[in-house]
Amino acid sequence: MASFPLLAIIVAAYTLLARVAPGWLDTVLFDLPLLSGATLSFRGGDLLLVIGLFLLCVEIYRATSSSTGAILNHVLSLVVFIIALIELLVMRQMANMTFFLIVLMTVSDVIAGFTVTISTARRDLQRP
Repeated sequence: MASFPLLAIIVAAYTLLARVAPGWLDTVLFDLPLLSGATLSFRGGDLLLVIGLFLLCVEIYRATSSSTGAILNHVLSLVVFIIALIELLVMRQMANMTFFLIVLMTVSDVIAGFTVTISTARRDLQRP
């Protein structure tokens, strides 16, 4: 479980919802009242973005480990990014800003994961 990329959940959920219940992604789920008197409306796609951002934070934290599971996680995260990118380019239902931002989260996970792992390994090699 430690090597499972969490953003795969968001990509899979968005793909499933875009194919089965596309209206849910654009439906306002709830409104958040602000001190200014305005309300912030959360649609289904917005909710997936918020959850994805939290999962991205967890993934970056998990990237600090240099275990075999963490390296497998980086490879699987790269696979998730490639799948999400192909979906963005090929599937008409995915051609929107919400899914584009999810793809950006997956590539950020890949870049951060490899960068953190490489810098951690470099630091470990430099110790006497």
